Amino acid sequence: MSGPDPFGARLRRAMDERGPLCVGIDPHASLLADWGLNDDVAGLERFSRTVVEALADRVAVLKPQSAFFERFGSRGVAVLEKSVEEARAAGALVVMDAKRGDIGSTMAAYAEAFLSRDAPLFSDALTVSPYLGYGSLKPAVELARESGAGLFVLALTSNPEGREVQHAVRTGDTGGRNVGATVLAHLAAENAGEAPMGSFGAVVGATLGDLSSYDLEINGPLLAPGIGAQGATPADLPGVFGPAVRHVVPNVSRGVLRHGPDVAALRTSAERFAVEIGAAVTAA
Repeated sequence: MSGPDPFGARLRRAMDERGPLCVGIDPHASLLADWGLNDDVAGLERFSRTVVEALADRVAVLKPQSAFFERFGSRGVAVLEKSVEEARAAGALVVMDAKRGDIGSTMAAYAEAFLSRDAPLFSDALTVSPYLGYGSLKPAVELARESGAGLFVLALTSNPEGREVQHAVRTGDTGGRNVGATVLAHLAAENAGEAPMGSFGAVVGATLGDLSSYDLEINGPLLAPGIGAQGATPADLPGVFGPAVRHVVPNVSRGVLRHGPDVAALRTSAERFAVEIGAAVTAA
């Protein structure tokens, strides 16, 4: 019996059918307040259910930020489980933004929590950190392949602090390749020969400007935070990503979520971003 379709194939299909927009589910305290909700589990549940109801049947990807659920303890995690289940049932792919990174059996346990198909928090993909060495991600890579899931590996992030690690040149690298470029090279190797697109993507900030010095052609998706509140616009995408823009999954969180709790307003905002992103990518 054949296994599940790989994440890369499912994502490419969703992007072609629904457009590439990814919307975050980020119920931080200030946003709950803006929606007129209490900063408690009931507010969290109302917020998450509203976003899923508004968008899960029309955007390609929803990306819950695990931390904003975990801060409420087990009851918050239960809300996260339900949100993931309902979003996937409505047709959206779910990228769990948990940025896990560890070694050995601990990394394997993190992988099992989010990438095992029978796990309550099973997601289509998981964000992970490679900064204990790319090889430390091996348990997650192996389980993702087995379950048909994917990974988004932090490579060139939009936060200014990331430069001190990601732009550092590795000792002994005669080509002068920095750490971010090394991560991209590992991902290109993971995705080699996959069609229509590999399942192992990179997180690359849309706010970083011209990245033509990097080889972003990893045959995998590029999750691009920074659209909207962080200052990047859909029109910036071709200039940042060049030919790799066709594999970009632009992430918008506050730019859409600030229009809640009105479902129609959330949908209108997401549709506007989707149209602008589609036009920018098509024109590239």
